[in-house]
Amino acid sequence: MDTSLKSALSSLPEPDQDSLELSGRLTALILEEMAENGDRLPFDRYMELALYAPGLGYYSNGLRKFGEAGDFVTAPEISPLFGRCIAGQCREAMEQLGDCDILEFGAGSGRLAADILAELDRLGHPPQRYLILELSAALRQRQQSLLAEELPHLAGRVQWLNRLPERFRGVVVANELIDAMPVQRFRLSEQGTQEQFVRWEGERLQPFWDEPRTQGLAQSVGALAACYGLPPGYESEINLRARAWIAELAGCLEEGLALLIDYGYSGREFHHPQRDQGTLICHYRHRVHTDPFILPGLQDITANVDFTALAEAGETAGFERIAFTSQAWFLLGGGLERLLAELPGFEQDPRRHLGQLQAIKRLTLPNEMGERFKVLGLAKGLKALPSGLAFHSLPL
Repeated sequence: MDTSLKSALSSLPEPDQDSLELSGRLTALILEEMAENGDRLPFDRYMELALYAPGLGYYSNGLRKFGEAGDFVTAPEISPLFGRCIAGQCREAMEQLGDCDILEFGAGSGRLAADILAELDRLGHPPQRYLILELSAALRQRQQSLLAEELPHLAGRVQWLNRLPERFRGVVVANELIDAMPVQRFRLSEQGTQEQFVRWEGERLQPFWDEPRTQGLAQSVGALAACYGLPPGYESEINLRARAWIAELAGCLEEGLALLIDYGYSGREFHHPQRDQGTLICHYRHRVHTDPFILPGLQDITANVDFTALAEAGETAGFERIAFTSQAWFLLGGGLERLLAELPGFEQDPRRHLGQLQAIKRLTLPNEMGERFKVLGLAKGLKALPSGLAFHSLPL
């Protein structure tokens, strides 16, 4: 085994033999595609295969991802109050729109869908349909099992999609979706923009830089460099697919609200001079590291979201109202404190709900998820934004 690969793996839990064999099969698939493309792949295509190759990629292979037994914990797994707050925001939008649907992208374990549906049902305002666009067969099966077990009376309202509907009215929810979209990596040199590629070298996958092949990359990076004054040697990511996704979403959403919840920054924070190595991180068994080229298929690969770029794409695509806030302000404005106080017996003995109090801290404190995670709201045909988006705005 390559020495640098041994070093990278030494600080991580050792995978079992079945997992290593799965990763080996995915690596073989990656090498096969490399051989067909000049022994290299653009980083975004490598990331796409590592995460989504059918049956082998991280989100497609059926291995445990979410929760304490997986690689990371998402907000819906931390507390059901997260989903209940989002349900309240859905209800406010749906009251303006009338009868309509909810569409969730990448529903993960299904926990958020279950919490939103249960709360809307409790409020007497369930959606006509709850649509889930999920490309992973393994995750889709897990979502179906959870919803059938917890909400059998609402099963007829839930439908799974393979692609965006041609037309949609209602609320779109995307929680930790965009950070997992494949990104292009770039570096600024004295000669101009370089693109990162991946090849096999020294018994392992390795990155290298070359002239851009991705259409539109050099122009987009040039615009970023001019806007933010980026110097030679600066490295980062750009998510061209997210911009295309926003345009596609705007094309199908006739009326409604899109809630995009993820970790990231405004453009000026994202492209801060001190953030000159980018934001790419990997998650494996609750360890965070920065090497996306080890254990393909076994670890998550993510990049922080440039919310300014998303908002600009939304404006260009025709969204009428745009709001940006932190997860903490969004939840507090959406009634988190009220929901916590309404827990049975909370006022008499808050200590009974110590676990929920700790969960709320994780969701809202600045040094936890409260400031690191942001919420971008994109709307069409709404006279007023829901309370969580209107409570406190952040600059874009």
